Amino acid sequence: MKRLVLLLSLGLSLDTWAASMRWADIRDGSLYLQADRPDTVTVRWTPAWQADANEERLYLLDGQGKLEGERLIAASELSGTQSWPLAPGATSYQLEIPGYSFRRYKVEHDERTVALFAPAKVHFSTEVRDGDELFFKVAAGEHAVLAGKFHGGVSALQAQRVGDGKQVSVALKPYRAYWQFDQVELPVTKDEQVWRLRLQGSGKAAFWLDGTANLFAQNPRQLKPLREDNGQTHLTLHDKVLGNTPNLGIALPYVMPPTSSYAVLDALKPQAASYYSFVDITAQRPHYEDGFRQLYQERFGITQDITLLAGSHRVSDLRADTMSNAGLDAWLAATRTLGGKGTHYIAFADEPNLNYPDYADYQSLFDSMARQVRSNPDNAKAGVRIAMPASSRLVNGPFADNAADKRGIDWARRLLAQSGDKIDALAWHEWMVRDLLATRVYRDSVRRAADLVGLDANGRPRKALLLDQTNMSPGSDLSPYDQETHFASLWWASVVINASQDGLLEMLNWFQAADEPEWPKGMLRVLGDDHFELKPVGLAHQFIQQHWLQNVLYMENDAFEVDVLAMANDTNRSLLGVNKGSRLQRIDLSGAHCPLFNGSLRYFGADNRSRDAPFSCNDGRVSFELPGQTLFALAWSTS
Repeated sequence: MKRLVLLLSLGLSLDTWAASMRWADIRDGSLYLQADRPDTVTVRWTPAWQADANEERLYLLDGQGKLEGERLIAASELSGTQSWPLAPGATSYQLEIPGYSFRRYKVEHDERTVALFAPAKVHFSTEVRDGDELFFKVAAGEHAVLAGKFHGGVSALQAQRVGDGKQVSVALKPYRAYWQFDQVELPVTKDEQVWRLRLQGSGKAAFWLDGTANLFAQNPRQLKPLREDNGQTHLTLHDKVLGNTPNLGIALPYVMPPTSSYAVLDALKPQAASYYSFVDITAQRPHYEDGFRQLYQERFGITQDITLLAGSHRVSDLRADTMSNAGLDAWLAATRTLGGKGTHYIAFADEPNLNYPDYADYQSLFDSMARQVRSNPDNAKAGVRIAMPASSRLVNGPFADNAADKRGIDWARRLLAQSGDKIDALAWHEWMVRDLLATRVYRDSVRRAADLVGLDANGRPRKALLLDQTNMSPGSDLSPYDQETHFASLWWASVVINASQDGLLEMLNWFQAADEPEWPKGMLRVLGDDHFELKPVGLAHQFIQQHWLQNVLYMENDAFEVDVLAMANDTNRSLLGVNKGSRLQRIDLSGAHCPLFNGSLRYFGADNRSRDAPFSCNDGRVSFELPGQTLFALAWSTS
């Protein structure tokens, strides 16, 4: 009876328990699967929340990090099934369920296949029933920590050491700040220890391990070492120019920055910027923005920017009233005083598809304000251009009820059809693509945006494409494991590479420049007394900018864990890449014409430092070994 109760608590089907094992309601995490005989992994999904507004993807990688299978789930596929064969071997497949997921995923495989679950940290990773159990292992001498966060479901974690029954527990409490959580240290021992984890409470669960492998199994026998073999990446470079690289920028504050911040802003070298303009301020103080906008342009050389017109405190729900019109007039006047340098995009409202009740409500505001901008030809001469709709996400819907009616791409399509002659650019914000393996959806969203606006005779988008705000999470739903570590460096490099891959994007901005108390998601942190320092992602951005060239070259890449962008500028060439996986990758590049003239290879790793690295160039091929979780830049000249 005890065995039957355990099987039920693990979500195993009664009629198949002797042959199969099931994982229920995964929402965010990796499942590593090692088979000792031919097996099939089957994934079934059902809707959780707003699934009809969101496409999703599943990925299956083999033991060398190659993409074995990919499943695009259309927004209309609220429920469905996907199966892949698993070949027996000494290495593990990796089934990736990227969060934030709008569906619940059940995974089934042979009970003899070793299965280890790596949950997300801080963000909830699964939904469970009260009393569900898992097992984990702590090696000898490890200072392990069991941690969890309350998301309205599981309220406590209880761990019992299998060997002697010793127990530790941690209550999960609600906190004001999303990034706060609870944890408990596990005793350090001279021998390897196996622990049973019991989840108390039903619903959303966030639990994880620090100081040891963050891996959980459904029975102790499955707690085997995870093996990942080295990978092989083949790159083929071509001379074909696809387009320009985007200007890389940041969202800058709505105040005059202190002079003590100039050094770190200079280090970031932003090529573009995102601003807010608050109409309740500018309507009363028309020259409020003049000083810092002049400074950003003249001192920091930022001549491409986008401003989101909003109410105070980023409230987006503008109306075509006296205050909004006066605020817009003040912004236009301030822009004209900038002297006609560069391009200054204006978007009416911030993320209207999230903040307005329906499309018609926003479309009325857009037409009114667009007429106001176009009524004075001097605005266009000053570089003013109209961007729309600055939506919350593009292909998928915003985090709102009835999201299927509010997808950014649908609102943009309707605006283009009704007011296309007033529109110069398509702008959007991308959030909640937190998984390193899922960042390739940035390339897809840029392509979808280009398809929407169409291409001219030169293959360029007819409207400028601006991804003017992005980060792993919106608002303050932040994890310190994401924002404060090398993970953010890997993520940003991958996003930059994927979004730039086809030479279609004009602007790509990280949101935001500096940490704020309620939004610590900047590229730099404030240490007090107006002292600033670059966070890991800021240091990675500095590395990226040092190797950023103007044109995108066509390149073939057969890897999944390694993203690479090929660039050119006159006779200079550069490959910017990132190994997102933990395994070493052997890189093989053809098409670069050995020997490389003035060639250099630089790595940027978890120590946040750039260093020289060796490479070989023989028989027309460049090769080098790229460590796991490392950025690289290979640079050379053709003359």
